[in-house]
Amino acid sequence: MVNRDRLVKEFLELTSIDSLSKKERKMADALKTRLEAMGYDVFEDDAGRKIGGDAGNIICTVKGTKQVPAIMFAAHMDTVEPGIGKKALIDGDIIRTDGSTVLGGDDVSGIVCILEALRVIREKGVEHGDIQVVFTVAEEGGLYGAKNLDYSKIYAKYGFVMDSNGPIGTVAVKAPSQDKMIITVEGRAAHAGLSPEKGIDAIRIASSAIAGMKLGRIDHETTANVGVINGGRETNIVCDRVEIMAEARSRDDRKLEAQTRHMKERFEQAAAEFGGRIGFQAERLYPSFNITEDAPIMDILRKAAETAGIGLITEETGGGSDTNIFNGMGIESVDVSTGMDKVHSTGECISINDLVKAAEFTVSIIRSVS
Repeated sequence: MVNRDRLVKEFLELTSIDSLSKKERKMADALKTRLEAMGYDVFEDDAGRKIGGDAGNIICTVKGTKQVPAIMFAAHMDTVEPGIGKKALIDGDIIRTDGSTVLGGDDVSGIVCILEALRVIREKGVEHGDIQVVFTVAEEGGLYGAKNLDYSKIYAKYGFVMDSNGPIGTVAVKAPSQDKMIITVEGRAAHAGLSPEKGIDAIRIASSAIAGMKLGRIDHETTANVGVINGGRETNIVCDRVEIMAEARSRDDRKLEAQTRHMKERFEQAAAEFGGRIGFQAERLYPSFNITEDAPIMDILRKAAETAGIGLITEETGGGSDTNIFNGMGIESVDVSTGMDKVHSTGECISINDLVKAAEFTVSIIRSVS
């Protein structure tokens, strides 16, 4: 039912559009034009104004032809850097980047699967319930679009976020919460050659704290990382201030709270040992979600996979996505693979056959809601 040539053409057109986070104006306009050409009303919310971007989230509701629960399909419009001047190349069955930028299949692959599915159900007269389409801004780096989506416009019961990798039929049913930490370590400056003993070395405090910290893979559900350290002015000055950014994630909120508390305590202990001070801020960026095997959305997915002739693969992920936010807002949602590969790198690519299968799976999901 999917038009392979049309799908590939649209993928190439949309990946060529520059659409970095908070700079999605051209992409938003292109998607609005496409949806309106299908005869649908399109609404753009004010998320852009709230987050300092140039475009808001796109919301489009396709009214159904039968009385079944409303569903939502979502994908994000932004890409990571390097993402200016993207040039996609077709190499047999593979669409890849030219090596100078990302491809942008994260998440244009999700976008085109949704657009193609809408066209197919119109052309083939497929019976369906209400479908809500959401294209978010600023997903990369903070899920800011989903956090600021106008939820007064959303009434879908189930959500399918087309933004994952793996074999087609892979759905993420469990994902972690994440805490972001910003730590400042305060010491005391002194001349490093004349009177180092009068100083309190903030770098030494930070390194001692981190050296005694549980980091990396804590257990099968929990990870932690110190990602950014800034501090110091000159080698002849005992460093008096260090700024650190760190994170912890877990699919078990109790474990996450324990890990964040552990990291704070390590900084406090090191500061007390050397006579310094710390400032510690922790922010919960997004909630975890856990879709159980007996959840209603799983019945839809099992039926859709069977109809599409693919295997349904459920996985637990260590990453966060708009799916976390939607679940937190009460929309039972899963993250669905579109076949994207090597995302967030200049080696990013996608198989055309996988892209077609992902679009077919999208159509099958629509047909399987009852």
